[in-house]
Amino acid sequence: MKREAVIANIQQHTQSWDVVVIGGGATGLGAALKAVTRGYRTLLLEQADFAKSTSGKSTKLVHGGVRYLAEGDVALVREASIERGRLLRNARTWSGTCLS
Repeated sequence: MKREAVIANIQQHTQSWDVVVIGGGATGLGAALKAVTRGYRTLLLEQADFAKSTSGKSTKLVHGGVRYLAEGDVALVREASIERGRLLRNARTWSGTCLS
């Protein structure tokens, strides 16, 4: 869809948005999904292509990166392991409060 058509489509909505997410990477899509499933009117804006780049770099830390160990990047694998631990702790906390 062309930029002008997208802008015209957005402008047709007379009600305000509850949540506006800028960036359709893994993080932005996740935030938009959470908002929509909770009933918020959500607008997701993306410049180029969904899940293209920026949050993909940060999600490298989440998947663990065993291939980075093979490449000798021990520091990144260590950081990824620590980040995964934080993610799991937060997920347990959120599942008991936000997701129920």
